[in-house]
Amino acid sequence: MADLKVKIHKLELKNPVMTASGTFGNGVEFDDFINVSDLGGILLKGTTLHHREGNDYPRMAETPSGMLNAVGLQNKGVDYFCESIYPNVRKYNTNVVVNVNGSTIEEYIALTERINELDDIDAIELNISCPNVKEGGMAFGTSCPMAEQVTKEVRKVYNKTMIVKLSPNVTNIAEIDKAVEFQGADSVSLVNTFLGMAIDAESRKPLLSTITGGLSGPAIKPIALRMVWQVAQAIKVPVIGMGGIMNATDAIEFMLAGATAVQIGTANFIDPKIAIKIVKGIEEYAQRHNIHQISDIIGELQM
Repeated sequence: MADLKVKIHKLELKNPVMTASGTFGNGVEFDDFINVSDLGGILLKGTTLHHREGNDYPRMAETPSGMLNAVGLQNKGVDYFCESIYPNVRKYNTNVVVNVNGSTIEEYIALTERINELDDIDAIELNISCPNVKEGGMAFGTSCPMAEQVTKEVRKVYNKTMIVKLSPNVTNIAEIDKAVEFQGADSVSLVNTFLGMAIDAESRKPLLSTITGGLSGPAIKPIALRMVWQVAQAIKVPVIGMGGIMNATDAIEFMLAGATAVQIGTANFIDPKIAIKIVKGIEEYAQRHNIHQISDIIGELQM
C-alpha cells in the first residue's frame, strides 16, 4: 500500500484529496454517501461575519464543460456557525477548514478572531478571490497591496494554519502569491472561479441575475493547471490546486505540476462519492507506478 500522506504546514493530511468550499456544504450533507473522515480534509461553506442572503435568483447556469455560479456567499453568519454547524463538524477525523470572507479588512479580522477560538477547526482558508460579491471578495485578491494588507492583518490574529485562496482573474498570479507568502500565508489555494457570463439568445437576457458569475468545471482545468505550475515555481509554501478536477488523473496532473494537495469542487455536484473515488484512484496510480510515498510526485513534471 502506498503512503498517501502529505503535509500542508501544520496540517497532516492522510491523503492529498480535499473538498472545495461551496461545493461540499458543511460535510454533513455527504454523510449518507461517503465516510467524510476518509478524506484529507474538508473546506466548509464560505462563512461571513454577519448573515448574508446571497444574490438574487437565478444564480447558477450550466455551460459547455462547466457551470457558472453567483450564489454570493449565502450563509447565516459566524454566530450561527459557532452554535449550529461547529458542533456537527467536530466529529470528523480529518482536517476541517473554515473558508472566511469579508467585505472589509475589519470584517475579516473579527471573523477570524471568532474562528480562532474553536479548538477543532484546524485551519482557515482566507478567501480573497470570490468573484460573486459586490464588496470585498475578488477586490482583495486582484491587487498586490490589498492582498498583502488583508493577509498581514489576519495573520496577526490567527495562530493556526492560514491558507490564502487566490483569484485567477489577474495578469500575474505569481506576484499576488509572493505578496501573501511574504505576509505570512502558510499555504495558498488556487484557482478560484474565472469571471464569465452566459446569455439566453431567445430572451436576449443573461442567465444569471448578476450578469456575470464564476466559471468552474472541466473547462477551466488547463488554465488552472498552468497557474498552479507557475505559482509552485515561484514560492516555497505548499500549494493546494483546484480547477476542473474530475478524476484521479486530473488530481495527479496537479500534483505533478507542483500541488501538494488538491480540492475537488464542481465534480461533487455530479457524483457525491467522487472525492473518495479520487483517493482510491491516486492509490491505484501509486501502486501501478511503484510509488511508495505519493509526496514523491509533487512537482515532478518531466520537462
